[in-house]
Amino acid sequence: MHKIYSRPRIRIPKIFFQARNEMKNKKARKLIKVFLVVMIAFLTVKFSLDSVLPIFDTLCENEAKSIATIVSNEQATNVMREHSYDELFTIEKDAEGNITMIKSNVVPINEIISDVANKIQIELDNKGRDNIEIAMR
Repeated sequence: MHKIYSRPRIRIPKIFFQARNEMKNKKARKLIKVFLVVMIAFLTVKFSLDSVLPIFDTLCENEAKSIATIVSNEQATNVMREHSYDELFTIEKDAEGNITMIKSNVVPINEIISDVANKIQIELDNKGRDNIEIAMR
């Protein structure tokens, strides 16, 4: 076989300075891309939570009020079982049997009020933290 055309090749040395800059640029681009992805993920989570948290707060507040109402009613009922109407009020009648005056007995009423408040507080302390379930539809 023949050589059709041949000439000596000129060899140009590679310049490493430019290659290092390209490597740095690639690393910098990759780092910027990773940073942007992380930032977008963070902002997405933040905006999602900012829009959902007020709903959670309202639902939790309503649930807490419901629990407090139930506990209050239960404890008031339990305390009132121990007392009768005759302890709390005195009814005075005239000679014909007509009611002339209804007098309240303040001491037993105050005892009941403080007893109910104490029992409610004790029951709420015993309840501790309840898990509130919120349906995500």
